[in-house]
Amino acid sequence: MQKIAVLTSGGDAPGMNAAVRAVVRRGISHGMEVYGVYHGYEGLMLGQIEPMNAGSVGDIIQRGGTILYSSRSEEFKTEAGQQKGIDNLRERGIEGLVVIGGDGSFRGAQKLSDKGFATIGIPGTIDNDISGTEVTLGFDTAVNTVIEAIDKIRDTATSHERIFVIEVMGRHCGDIALWAGLSGGAESILLPEVDFEITDVISRLLEGNKRGKKHSIIIVAEGVCPASEIAQKIKEEAGLDTRVTVLGHVQRGGSPSAFDRMLGSRLGAKAVDLLRDGQSGKMVGIQRNRITAVDFADVFGSKHDIDLDMYELSKTLSI
Repeated sequence: MQKIAVLTSGGDAPGMNAAVRAVVRRGISHGMEVYGVYHGYEGLMLGQIEPMNAGSVGDIIQRGGTILYSSRSEEFKTEAGQQKGIDNLRERGIEGLVVIGGDGSFRGAQKLSDKGFATIGIPGTIDNDISGTEVTLGFDTAVNTVIEAIDKIRDTATSHERIFVIEVMGRHCGDIALWAGLSGGAESILLPEVDFEITDVISRLLEGNKRGKKHSIIIVAEGVCPASEIAQKIKEEAGLDTRVTVLGHVQRGGSPSAFDRMLGSRLGAKAVDLLRDGQSGKMVGIQRNRITAVDFADVFGSKHDIDLDMYELSKTLSI
């Protein structure tokens, strides 16, 4: 394989640039020509494909977001859109593609692979909701961003003796809430995967008050319900002074952690190696600190599960 390309798709995640850098420079080390596809699958269909060299990815490993930009495309979900993308790649002599993104991006990558175009996926999403890898690119940075916010908010919560409900990202997966809540000492953590009763949350708050506790932090994943609803119920049913913070897209940005820089570098290099070896239709991931390759079919055929042991531990430690 002489020519390959790389694109980023879906929501951005810290560490994507590290992965792009690794794909480009690993490809060059193998004597390949490497191209960047700008604006994801939309750019692929529009032919926004440019050659890259070692200098193209200089000074980006520490930057959040993605230098290739990202977008979502309804047209690419169609047969015609997919074929248009393949035609644009083949017109330039490109033989393989690395797709960095989440579940939706991988489904597009699988379509390309099914049509005979060699494609490898790198899991880049802060939600950590992809099966076949223990952690996704960007998750570690996002958790650390939330931890920093929790620490700052706790200072105010302590000063004013208040309860703060902090809403974090995670529409279908509660990993950010769980990891940040446990690491940040949250008194309650509400996850999409675990049913909860507001009476239990309030009971924990009241028990803390009896021990002289004057402030608490509650972490709620956005997929559970808006944090404002939780705060309102606490105020109505317990009469406790409650404030809300919605962290929003700040969780996606920022300089990637050392872990995400390392992970992006390892996954990017492995993706190129797989293309060079003639493989396709696979996602590179990490298991027990070893970089692995998993068929897309296996990724889609299983579900990422929350670590319930961590959840139970958080309840034990937050008494």
